[in-house]
Amino acid sequence: MTIQISNLKTQNYNSNLKSKDLNVRSYRFSLDVIVFVNSLPNKRAFWVIGDQLLRSVTSIGANIIEAKASSSRREFVKFYEIALKSANESIYWLSLLKDSYNGLRVECEILLKEAEEICKMLGSSVLTLKGKRKF
Repeated sequence: MTIQISNLKTQNYNSNLKSKDLNVRSYRFSLDVIVFVNSLPNKRAFWVIGDQLLRSVTSIGANIIEAKASSSRREFVKFYEIALKSANESIYWLSLLKDSYNGLRVECEILLKEAEEICKMLGSSVLTLKGKRKF
């Protein structure tokens, strides 16, 4: 199985380029993980871990979208924090799959790299929004 970044784009009315990139990347990441989970071996452990991975990955983009509809800055930050937690959880599940079955190592490493990049983007955004970023 080969993981490829999909060509689909999400609709985004925000002119902030970083935010737009994060929206698109989290959406594409969700699509890539859907394909990956559907290709997992048909064994109980993979069903459970795959389900958890799918929930955490799709939660990233969903919380970013929810942030856009928030009614306050505080609520906006909270949704980004939740998205960051989901991204970190996704790294856990991908690492568990990578280390439990050698046949998934390459695909997991590709997905892990993207999850880590999304984590960095979300973490940076949260620090900036909280005014804790040092330049």
